[in-house]
Amino acid sequence: MIRSLGEISDLVDLEGPVNLAVGIFDGVHRGHAAVIAAVSEREGTAAALTFDPHPVRVLCREKAPRQITTLEHKQHILGQAGIECLLVVPFNQQRAAQKAEEFVHEIATSCHLGCVTVGVGFRFGKGRQGDLALLRGLGSEMGFEVCGIDPVCDCDGKVISSTRVRAALDIGDLDCVSGLLGRDYSLFGVVEEGRRMGREMGFPTANIPLQAEQSLPHGVYAVGVDLEGEYICGVANLGMRPTINETQKEALLEVHLFNFDRDIYGRKLEVFFKSRIRDERGFESVDALRAQISKDIASAQSLVE
Repeated sequence: MIRSLGEISDLVDLEGPVNLAVGIFDGVHRGHAAVIAAVSEREGTAAALTFDPHPVRVLCREKAPRQITTLEHKQHILGQAGIECLLVVPFNQQRAAQKAEEFVHEIATSCHLGCVTVGVGFRFGKGRQGDLALLRGLGSEMGFEVCGIDPVCDCDGKVISSTRVRAALDIGDLDCVSGLLGRDYSLFGVVEEGRRMGREMGFPTANIPLQAEQSLPHGVYAVGVDLEGEYICGVANLGMRPTINETQKEALLEVHLFNFDRDIYGRKLEVFFKSRIRDERGFESVDALRAQISKDIASAQSLVE
């Protein structure tokens, strides 16, 4: 299991050399994967450093991008990619005012630093003055390697970015999203107890509140679910449940798992979106909704099983 650290000084506890991938890693797309691979393949401890909240949220909140992955989901994906330890640096005005050289010195004196890996365009420190050239200079002085990873492009030669992932999610282009991520798009969360209306209709669901700010358009999807290592197919409704809940204010992810009837409240699920079946819409009655759910299940089973 990936280990989580909350302060740079906590790096002292890691066995060296510490090979550190640095970035925001929102969405953990193929470009991020290249940065991660460069440290996970080295001898020593493969670690990643990210910031929370997103620096733009502190420096210019109105321009902050919508969050694709929650911090917990990001940690989960990084762990699957070979990262052994995630250092989450709290980002605030004090950190924003820190000079780039001071930031690097703080890291390098906290552990046996073997290598720092970043994307070639990565900027850090006060006024974004820190860059790959500065890192390499400091690495020469302080005895650690620096690896700059070139942008990763898609088959059309366009650079893969979190901005492009957000744009594809906005229009529900699952094929594009999976191509940018290098895996199926997923949401991650803890199953919470609901009103059990799905069970009363004959279709029990696992209810997962949405925490990420960016997701697919509301609708019904064929999905695959990773239940702490157990893979199960299902159908999911992402949205506001207009037929049965007129007071709901936040979107909810409801997942009906095929051939499954166990109590999983409090368990963590990662829900992978395979195919869109239809838009979310209201129905004139619960019976009409029940009939449509039966059709949705049949559609999803034909797509994922």
